[in-house]
Amino acid sequence: MTERVWLSSYPQGVPADIDPAKYPSLVALLEESFQKYASRVAYNFMGKDVTFGQTDSLSLAFSAYLQGLGLVKGDRVAIMMPNVPQYPIAVAAILRAGFVVVNVNPLYTARELEHQLKDSGSKAIVIIENFAHTLEKCIAATPVKHVVLCSMGDRLGLLKGTLVNYVVRNVKKMVPAFNLPNAVRFNEAVARGTKAPFKKVDIKADDVAVLQYTGGTTGVSKGAVLLHRNVIANTLQSEAWYAPAMAKVPAEQQPTTVCALPLYHVFAFTVGMMLSMRTGGKLILIPNPRDIPGVLKELSKHTIHSFPAVNTLFNGLANHPDFNTVDWSHLKVAVGGGTAVQSGVAKLWFEKTGCPICEGYGLSETSPTVSCNPITSNEYTGTIGVPLPSTSMKLLDDDGVEVAEGQSGEIAIKGPQVMAGYWQRPDETAKVMTPDGYFKTGDIGVVDARGFFKIVDRKKDMILVSGFNVFPTELEDVVTQMPGVLECACVGVVDAKSGEAVKLVIVKKDPNLSEEDVRNFCKENLTGYKQPKVVEFRADLPKTPVGKILRRELREK
Repeated sequence: MTERVWLSSYPQGVPADIDPAKYPSLVALLEESFQKYASRVAYNFMGKDVTFGQTDSLSLAFSAYLQGLGLVKGDRVAIMMPNVPQYPIAVAAILRAGFVVVNVNPLYTARELEHQLKDSGSKAIVIIENFAHTLEKCIAATPVKHVVLCSMGDRLGLLKGTLVNYVVRNVKKMVPAFNLPNAVRFNEAVARGTKAPFKKVDIKADDVAVLQYTGGTTGVSKGAVLLHRNVIANTLQSEAWYAPAMAKVPAEQQPTTVCALPLYHVFAFTVGMMLSMRTGGKLILIPNPRDIPGVLKELSKHTIHSFPAVNTLFNGLANHPDFNTVDWSHLKVAVGGGTAVQSGVAKLWFEKTGCPICEGYGLSETSPTVSCNPITSNEYTGTIGVPLPSTSMKLLDDDGVEVAEGQSGEIAIKGPQVMAGYWQRPDETAKVMTPDGYFKTGDIGVVDARGFFKIVDRKKDMILVSGFNVFPTELEDVVTQMPGVLECACVGVVDAKSGEAVKLVIVKKDPNLSEEDVRNFCKENLTGYKQPKVVEFRADLPKTPVGKILRRELREK
């Protein structure tokens, strides 16, 4: 399409390009904020504040401790924790020491953890004790030599910390027995590091900052290599995009972001932690977003300006009876990513908060954000918006040729946030990169004349019914508009007659909803070949910890 037609849809004040060379490294970005905002609150966790200055001194001490283990520049250090203050402290420490952050899903099984630790070559891991039993099962088969053990109460002060740890360990029984004899406790590591020398490392923009493992929903999990400049670029792109809305935060209020998405997920890592750090904001750390009443109780104590989340979280919160115990009147930005935001959820959220959900789009391979709806729009567009500053997107056919406007093709992305490749997998990298430097996403999209992109589906999730393409997201969006449906997912199942048929799995909001009701609604709203052959009701849908529905599991079952 015509070069960057989408720029005319940018809100006033958003630049066409950002300067990814603004900082020589992520460390420079972090250290600038540590000094500039030293007395401000950087993180709030279970009622306890950690300032930028404290994050600076704690991360410097932890960095000195890690250097003292004999690790060298470029070595990988894994982090396996929920959203606790030790997470951002560890990230800053690892980067300052010249090492590489390996974000690990804390809910991984021993098999999945072993794969990631071996694949990344991680020599050390910072892990919360709740999941130490998983590490114990596989550590012997990995290169990990050093374990730093954290607990929920580490940074809550002696009295509250002891109480919280007692409840987590003994009342809620959330710490299964484990045996890691050489592990060092986080507070002990910081204490040792305080007495040790810190050696400043020369870190370049092209050094590796993060190995971000892709969900593995497409097969074996691969590490996307994100350089310092990739994450810097995406932080600055996100800042520029949010600016028109965040400029409305009163000068006397500190910009405050809810971090309910897990920090090991690239969306929370960049758009939560790094962006908040860059803008001198406060980040509210939510360790368990699945506990909806707990999330609402925590949020009721704060003034909230920004809330990045996924469709399932927006939906779960908006449908909860305690939703109005939170003051949503200060909310300026609600960005939906990770998976499609459904129109019914967007409508309900806007009715209840007055702040629209702006849907964006990104991937682990793109640090993550590549496109977003204008932050100034008040309507649900059903699109993933337009490319961010310094970003280009195009649609390709199976031969890699750009398709004509109005036709669907594979979304390909070029920009300073695109990864350097997959970790030690040049063959896999070659499959996804075009000769002119575009990353092929595996998502099928269409684009309109204004440059707004819409995902019609993943290549692999498409259902082929008698030669007709059926896109699950379209069906799901239609069916979730039924009053009695809480959420749903659809997949293709083998069918003797049509090759594949549509299977629809529904979680009810109204217990009286019947299969007949669903079929009648589908007949009314969907053409013949798109209608479900199988309708199944379930108590819940299988999801990743981030809230993405696992269609693969529904297929297998």
